[in-house]
Amino acid sequence: MKILHISDTHGLHHRIKDMPEADIIIHSGDISHNGTEGEVLDFLNWFIELSYNHKIFVTGNHDLCLWDAEGIEDLPENVHFLQDCGVEIDGVQFYGLAYNHQEGLIPGNTDVVITHEPPVMILDNSAGTHWGNAPLRNRIMEVKPRYHLFGHAHDGYGILKQDGIIFSNAALLDDMNRLVRKPRLFML
Repeated sequence: MKILHISDTHGLHHRIKDMPEADIIIHSGDISHNGTEGEVLDFLNWFIELSYNHKIFVTGNHDLCLWDAEGIEDLPENVHFLQDCGVEIDGVQFYGLAYNHQEGLIPGNTDVVITHEPPVMILDNSAGTHWGNAPLRNRIMEVKPRYHLFGHAHDGYGILKQDGIIFSNAALLDDMNRLVRKPRLFML
């Protein structure tokens, strides 16, 4: 299974180039810049039209109009808005947390955790500040998913393997809000 990971597009999703083929695309939050319904609808129309078999996304701190949403009406069956919930695809358990999440909700059998925030001290440094979440890191280390996909800390873009977990910060924008990075492709 090929997974394409992106994050922190802040309304610039139409400018993304070189989107490789994959089975699943995952966006780990900040789909919008100002969190308006218009921005979110623009993203959803773009996301739905992508040719990936499955599409997963979670909210980020900029996606204000979705923070309290329990779901989004009329999404196609292959588009998964994971707001403190999970989905199984081809035997792989995905779980996504809302931006203002409760870390303890992550089930112990999760293969891929998707959050917007990074775990503290793991690919979380941006503009000289660590933006990570300590309780999230503790829960990730308890659950031990195969992957933890996130964004938020733009300068923290990268991959790190630690304690058998692959951590991916796929923030495509830098701290000057320029789209300078490419989507990340994984084999699961």
